[in-house]
Amino acid sequence: MEGVYVAGVGMTAFGKHPDRTAADLAAEAILGALDDAGVGVMEIEAAWVGHVYQGMAMGQRALGAAGLSGLPITNVENACSSGSTAIFEAAMALRAGAYDLVLAVGVEHLSSKFRGALQPDESDIEAQIGLTMPSVYAMRARRHFEQYGTTPRQLAAIAAKNKFNASLNPLAQFKKPVSIDEVLAGPLIAEPLHRDECAPVSDGAAAVVLVSEKKRRQLGGSRAVRLVASALRSGRMEVGLPDMTQEDLTWRTALAAYEQAGLGPEDVQMAEVHDCFSIAETTRIEGLHLFPFGEYPRAVERGEASLNGRLPVNTSGGLLGKGHPLGATGVAQVIEIVKQLRGEAGDRQVANLKVGLAHCRGGKARGVEGTACTVNILTL
Repeated sequence: MEGVYVAGVGMTAFGKHPDRTAADLAAEAILGALDDAGVGVMEIEAAWVGHVYQGMAMGQRALGAAGLSGLPITNVENACSSGSTAIFEAAMALRAGAYDLVLAVGVEHLSSKFRGALQPDESDIEAQIGLTMPSVYAMRARRHFEQYGTTPRQLAAIAAKNKFNASLNPLAQFKKPVSIDEVLAGPLIAEPLHRDECAPVSDGAAAVVLVSEKKRRQLGGSRAVRLVASALRSGRMEVGLPDMTQEDLTWRTALAAYEQAGLGPEDVQMAEVHDCFSIAETTRIEGLHLFPFGEYPRAVERGEASLNGRLPVNTSGGLLGKGHPLGATGVAQVIEIVKQLRGEAGDRQVANLKVGLAHCRGGKARGVEGTACTVNILTL
């Protein structure tokens, strides 16, 4: 992804916002990103806006609330990867030379649109008989237990780690640390997953200003962070009985990103991954080949994925701690890495960071492993 940079970032607090609209939240994030980049609204040449449940023309409503109209606006829906797909599309446009300064935005006001556990589309035969996303991941957790000897306490350690990181993040939905014992004492949502091991319903927005190399030089972009890879893949048709503990989709997407960046798993120094459930952080980190299969939960228990560990994971608090407004999640992950690379992450700052990876995967469609997965890699 040569010549693509993140010049500015903006984000709302994640949580429940009953008195605000999705457009209002998006405008706050957009104006924050523009201010951070030091550019005006009239300098934006195009925008991509990711969301899932916000209805027709969300992008036009979001940009209008920020004082922008008349420019090319593309609405992006790609399940939980909607915001990170907006980044992927915006970066491709810059790389093609179509623009020099664009916006990628993610937004969701989920609390006003959705109640209960997320379900696959009603056309999915498993959804028709009652399958929900918590039950999918509960089965994955049970299989990980059987296959690798993982324990409920080790999965609970992932939730406790992320809730602690969130307590250091002023924009996170949850501000109170939770111990492993408190996670295990919480109510079961889908056995063996407890409430703190499941991402909450959240509202929020996040935005990034992406620029070309030429524009970065014009802006004097000493704070700009390079997007060295942006990869997008969708799930393949499943045949037979797949291994529920491994993610072909995550690995294929990561491999494409590693090849773009000229880097490998061994070069990654921190990761923001799609931890919609505690077991999801496990399968994604192992799917990215950042830890060997079956070993990640034990590594978390030993502190290897903590802020001062050998590979900090979800320093923002992740979806479990920061919150999960679907369309905004992938953009927020990139923002966390940008802040970390700039040295602006405060009490959760990772030392001597040069390479960060953001992984976002979401959704379920009939017959395929997963709907969409993105991997973005950023460097100084």
